[in-house]
Amino acid sequence: MTSGGRDVVAAAVEEALATLPAWIADRIENVSVELGDERPGEPGVLGLYQGVPLTARMGSVFVQPDRITIFRQPLERLYGHDPALLRERTIHVVHHELAHHFGISDDRLRELDRY
Repeated sequence: MTSGGRDVVAAAVEEALATLPAWIADRIENVSVELGDERPGEPGVLGLYQGVPLTARMGSVFVQPDRITIFRQPLERLYGHDPALLRERTIHVVHHELAHHFGISDDRLRELDRY
């Protein structure tokens, strides 16, 4: 899915990260955000956080980098018919996965109506 030759999903991921409030961006530590096509065996997964949330690190200096993967193909299947919606939902998925980096669970995101 491209918009003027530019990938809507990749651009939305960049936008989601670039427009974070400074008080959030300054607290993100040791995280790689990347694009994948689709999670093998789980075609409906839109994003995945892998790592040790900040709330569980207990001051450890030797923590492997966290990894957030945003899966392009399921996002495009669900929302690709509308580039604006694809952009919006991609940004939402990036923010959702970043919430996990900060130790916010899916249950808590549901309570906050942010799932």
